[in-house]
Amino acid sequence: MPKRRANHEGTIYKRQDGRWVASVTLPGGKRKSFYGQTRQEVGQKLTVGLKARLDGVPLPSDQLKVGRYLQEWLQSVAPSIRPTTWRRYEQLLRIHVLPALGGLPLTRLEPRHIQHLYADLLAHGMPGNTVRLLHTVFRRAMGQAAKWSMVPRNVVQLVSPPRSARHEMQPLSAAQTRALLDVAQGERLSALYVLAIHTGMRLGELLGLQWRDIDLTAGRLHVQHTLLRTRGIWRLAEPKTARSRRRIALAPGAIEALRHHRAQQATERLHLGAAWEDNDMVFANAVGRLLQANHILNRCFRPLLAKAGLPQIRFHDLRHTAATLLLHQGVHPKVVSEMLGHSSIGMTLDVYSHVIPDMQDTAVKAMDALLRG
Repeated sequence: MPKRRANHEGTIYKRQDGRWVASVTLPGGKRKSFYGQTRQEVGQKLTVGLKARLDGVPLPSDQLKVGRYLQEWLQSVAPSIRPTTWRRYEQLLRIHVLPALGGLPLTRLEPRHIQHLYADLLAHGMPGNTVRLLHTVFRRAMGQAAKWSMVPRNVVQLVSPPRSARHEMQPLSAAQTRALLDVAQGERLSALYVLAIHTGMRLGELLGLQWRDIDLTAGRLHVQHTLLRTRGIWRLAEPKTARSRRRIALAPGAIEALRHHRAQQATERLHLGAAWEDNDMVFANAVGRLLQANHILNRCFRPLLAKAGLPQIRFHDLRHTAATLLLHQGVHPKVVSEMLGHSSIGMTLDVYSHVIPDMQDTAVKAMDALLRG
């Protein structure tokens, strides 16, 4: 015979119709019952109920659906994340989770439901990286449900997302980089490409740069903003992470390019007079307003690559070019990590692991030369 449960531990029994029931006594003597198809199912619900009673929070209810909970969760996290991030979260959950699982009671959500959802999305052509992002958002939402004692555990953690497929990097060689900069000379935004290659800054960070962020005398710049598109409007925002907000030393070539660019911009301002909008932007359009990233890519960068006879790489590959060239030159990965604004040196070493073998060869030769005298 199974051991009888003690007082205040709740009871579990099977009804004549085959369903299982778990009951817990609430303060004041009222009892709350949970129903399920298996003893394990109601046992999990009972565990949540007992914890909720102990914590003094409302007991979970089968009436709360997954869709309703996710909407409440989105409202709760809105003040703590960036608007663009919130819209991405909302879009992923609304389009992909709510139609499939939104009507399911929150307490009945199981790993198999989520695994089947991922398999279905992949079968219909969704990229694996997008499914992984959905998994990250869903896991965070259900993690909060577990903290709030609304579910016994975060079932999303028990599901395996698809493997991440990295974008293939296409960094330019040193010769290709020089070719690009040679062709860029004389272009209105030539300093943009010089700075991108010298610093490894992201396009949004470059377009969010203001003159007040740069000290040409000291040879330093401070990344304090990034350009974001919010509801069709381009605006300046804070960098996504604390590490992205960083100081970068400028090489003489970058300082020279910026001095020339500032003089050219002063001429434009003088010519336009009152028509110029002074937003203090380093890289602005013809009247001083914020530049749009898609304009840079389609009207400036891609034609420049074609003119230089280079492959049509992404602008982000200039960031990879900067890191790769620096590492090849023996610059310490910690320094490169700080320049790029990576969260840790481990991330830098992971992303640029293809460069490490060459660095090891250089280290071996240096040690051999040292010991041989």
